[in-house]
Formats: sequence, C-alpha cells, structure tokens
Amino acid sequence: MRQQEPETIDTPFSVSETPKLDYNTLTVLLAKDNKVFLNFDNGPDTILKYRPKILTAMGGRYNIEFTPRELREFEKYPSSMGVPILKMKEFLDTKGNKERAVFQTGIPVDSTDNQLALWVLFARQINPNIRVCILGDSKTEFPIVKKVLDIMQEKNVNKFNLITNLQAAKINIEEIQK
Repeated sequence: MRQQEPETIDTPFSVSETPKLDYNTLTVLLAKDNKVFLNFDNGPDTILKYRPKILTAMGGRYNIEFTPRELREFEKYPSSMGVPILKMKEFLDTKGNKERAVFQTGIPVDSTDNQLALWVLFARQINPNIRVCILGDSKTEFPIVKKVLDIMQEKNVNKFNLITNLQAAKINIEEIQK
C-alpha cells in the first residue's frame, strides 16, 4: 500500500487507456490550492539510488549538505512531497505525517526561486530515462498549469504524460446497428 498523498487530487476524465508508468517517473502533482508536489519513482530497482542523488544535487545548488540518514529518509519517503529545499532538512528530521504536513507548502515555482525547474533539471541529468508525468486536480487554476508547462518547455521536456481518470465511453447500440 502507498502512503496517502499530501493533497487529494481529483483528476479530470479522459478516454485514453495508456497506463501510467511504474518506474523512471517524475510526477508533478498540481493541487486545487495551486500547490505543486513532486514524486520520483525509479521502480523496484533501488540499486541505482536516483532519489538521494537528485536530493544531493539539489542541496549542492543551495549549499545544503544532507547526512546519509537524511538521504535514506528521502529515498524511502513513500509519497509526493511539496517541501521547499530550504526546509527539507527539517522535513526529513521530523517523524510522523502530521508533523511533516506543516512543511508541505508546495515546491516554489516563482521567478525568484524556481525550484521546480531545478528539480526537473537535476532529475533528468541524473536519470536520463526519467519520464515526466503531470497529475492535476480538475479544479487547479489555469495560471499554475501554464506555469508548470512553461517550466517543462524551458527545460526541454517536450514529451510528458498527463494523468487522468478513465471516463466510461457511452455506446448507443441502436445507432451502431443502423
């Protein structure tokens, strides 16, 4: 069982039946309150240890050195996180979901500190096979969606998956038989 995500995402419907990838994914979650969350999944093959390498690269950008225990904690964290990098050490040092929820304020995407762009950059540098998936709440406002898509374009992520719920197709048998 997966741990519950920090925000509930009510995805829009589509008719595509392409399944979600199970590994080598960077999932960007867009919550209805316009917060942005991330999840890195390299599947059952944890020997490559992408997650701690990505965190180390991100920490290096901000002159933050993570301990081996913090890197292990980040590696095994079971769901998405929306923690600004300057609060990541505190987040990883905190035990319990209720205590950690305080730090889940969303990944900054503003022009002064665009951490989402850096996470995407480092994730793609460390794992060139990573695929970006975007999971947005059906009530997410357009400006944040556009901002995330602009960031993907800026980082040359021109191919990504949009995760939706499968909508049942209505078939009118009488029309088909005519």
